[in-house]
Amino acid sequence: MEVGLIGLGRMGSGIAKSLLRAGHRLTVFNRTRERAEALRADGASVAGSVAEACHGDVVLTMVADDAALEAVVSGGGGILASLGGGCVHVSLSTISVALSDHLAAEHTKAGQEYVAAPVFGRPEAAESAKLFVVAAGAAASVQRCKPLFEALGPKLFVVGERPSMANTVKLTGNFLIATVLESLAEALAFARKSGVDAALLLDFLTTTMFTAPVYKSYGELIVQEKHSPPGFTLPLGLKDVRLVLQAAEAASVPMPIASVLRDRFLTAMARGNQDKDWSVIGRVAAEDAGLPSLKD
Repeated sequence: MEVGLIGLGRMGSGIAKSLLRAGHRLTVFNRTRERAEALRADGASVAGSVAEACHGDVVLTMVADDAALEAVVSGGGGILASLGGGCVHVSLSTISVALSDHLAAEHTKAGQEYVAAPVFGRPEAAESAKLFVVAAGAAASVQRCKPLFEALGPKLFVVGERPSMANTVKLTGNFLIATVLESLAEALAFARKSGVDAALLLDFLTTTMFTAPVYKSYGELIVQEKHSPPGFTLPLGLKDVRLVLQAAEAASVPMPIASVLRDRFLTAMARGNQDKDWSVIGRVAAEDAGLPSLKD
C-alpha cells in the first residue's frame, strides 16, 4: 500500500521498519528530519511536511499526546486539509477518548475516513512486528487497513465501529499495566524489607501464579533497576493515567486505584525521574520503605 507515517520516535521508527519489511511503500515525516532521513536506507521516502506525507491512501500518526496529534491534524498544512477524499487517517497513538471522537467527526466532515488503532508493545516489539493492535472505525475502513495492521504484529482486535472504543481499550490496558507496576513495586519492597530475595521471589511468582509476560518483564526491570533507557517514559505513563481518570469521570465511573497511581507517578516525577521508564515507580516504593538502591 501507499502509506504515510507521521511521528518517528522510538515507536514510530520501529513501526516504519516493520511496514517497509512487509513491502509497503512508505513516506515518513518527523519534525526532527534526521529521524526521517535515517529510514532512507530501509527504503522510506522522506516528506518535507505533513502535507507531503498525506499523498497516499492511508496516513498513520504515532505521536506523543493529544496536543501533538492536534498539531499535525489541524491547520492549513495539516492532515485534514491535505488528505484526499475517501482516504484514511489511522491514529496509532494513545490519546483521549474525547479527542478521538472529535477527530472522527472532523474527518467525516472532510469526506475522509478515520480509524483509531492504538498499539500495545514497547519499541523493541514495534521494530520486530510483535505489537498488538486494537482497531475501531467503519468496517470497510478497518478492512482496508488490515494489511498494515498485520505488518505490525500477530494480534488484531477489532472492537467496534466508533473509533474512540479502541482508545478506551488502550487506556484500560495501560491502566492495568500501571496497576501491575504499582503492585509489584509494593510487593517487592515489602519482600526486600523483610529479608526475602526479590529476584528469587519474582522468579517463583512468574513461574507459578503470575505467568503473564507483563509481570515477568516489568518485574525484572524493577528488581534489576533497569529504568534507562526507557521503553515507555514516566511522563507518558502519567499522561495515560490522567486520560483514564478523565474518561472515567466523563462516564461517571469511579476509579480510585487510578487516583493512587496518579499520585505515585507525580511523586516519581517530583523526585527527578522524568527521563526514566515508568517502571521507576519500583524505586520510589523502595525509597519510601527506606531501602537503598541495589546499585549503591
